[in-house]
Amino acid sequence: MTPAEKLRAYEAMQAAVQAQYDHAVAKMAELKAQGKEKTVTYRQLMTDKMTARTLLGYYKIYKLAGPV
Repeated sequence: MTPAEKLRAYEAMQAAVQAQYDHAVAKMAELKAQGKEKTVTYRQLMTDKMTARTLLGYYKIYKLAGPV
């Protein structure tokens, strides 16, 4: 894999993680508005959000991304 290919792959991964985080946040807001904070779906989304936030945090630590 060339350095340019690695960079493209990294950028695609970072975009996917950000999209996962954004989706989880949006869906959690919908469920919260419906009073469904105690559902399995909400809790799974919370796990997804925390996982994505952790990865985005590592990107920030290594100055590969903006603030989480």
